Amino acid sequence: MPDESKDPKPISPESSAPASAAEAGTPTASTPKSAEPVKTSAAPATADSASNPAAPTSEGKPAAPAAAAKPTAPPAKPTPKPEGPKPEPWDSDLVRKLKAQYGSGIKEASTYVGQKYLVVDSSIVYEILLRMHDDELFDYCVDITAVHYPKREQQFDVVYVLYSFHNNERVRVKTQIQEGETLRSAFSIWPTANWLEREVFDMFGISFDEHPGLKRILLPDGWKGHPLRKDYPILQQDQEWVQINLGIESGQ
Repeated sequence: MPDESKDPKPISPESSAPASAAEAGTPTASTPKSAEPVKTSAAPATADSASNPAAPTSEGKPAAPAAAAKPTAPPAKPTPKPEGPKPEPWDSDLVRKLKAQYGSGIKEASTYVGQKYLVVDSSIVYEILLRMHDDELFDYCVDITAVHYPKREQQFDVVYVLYSFHNNERVRVKTQIQEGETLRSAFSIWPTANWLEREVFDMFGISFDEHPGLKRILLPDGWKGHPLRKDYPILQQDQEWVQINLGIESGQ
C-alpha cells in the first residue's frame, strides 16, 4: 500500500508540457518538414459569380465583367442620289430678237451644262437656220443628227449643231417632227449638209425636201430599215438583201 502519510508532489504547469519539441511532433532542424498541403480547387462559378464581376474564377483571378448588350441601331437609310444638272433659261440679245419676231415659234431657249440650244417649230426651222447663218454669223454646220422617241406623237428630234468662228460660239437648234413629216434641206445654206442629211435619212428614215441627191450613205441603196431607230432590233438583218447580194443565208 502506498504511504498515505506522505503528501503527493504538486504538479506544475511546466511539467505537463511535453519534454521536448520532438515529443510534440513539431519539426525541428533535425526533423524533415512534412509535405506542403495540397491546394484545393475553388468551387465552380455559380450564378453569384456572374452577378458579381469581382468573383474569383477557377484560377483565382477575378472574372472579367460581362459585356453590356449594345442597343440595336436602326438600319441606315440609303443615301439619295444627287440630282443631276437641269436646263436653265437662256436669255440673250439673240433669243430676245428671235422671240420678238417669231413669238411662240420659239418654244424654248435654254442652256444645259453650258450648252446653248433653241427648240423651234418645224414650220420655221429653215428660216431660223438661214438667219443664224446670215445675221448671226454661224458659218459652220458641225452636225445634223436625230433622236427617236417611238412612244411620243412627234417621234423625232432633229438637231442642228452650229458654230460661229466669228463669235467663237456654239448653238444647237432643235425641232420635232412626226413619222413621215419632211424638212427643207439646209444644203443651200451649208453645202456640208448634203452628207449630214444623207446620214439622217439612212439611219432614221427622215427625208429632206430640195436635197440634191438624197440616198443612203452608209448602207446599200436597197437595204430595208433604218438601224438607229428604237424599233429596229439590234440583231436585225435584211436577209433578203444578204441572200441576193452576198449569196449566203445570213449576215450574222
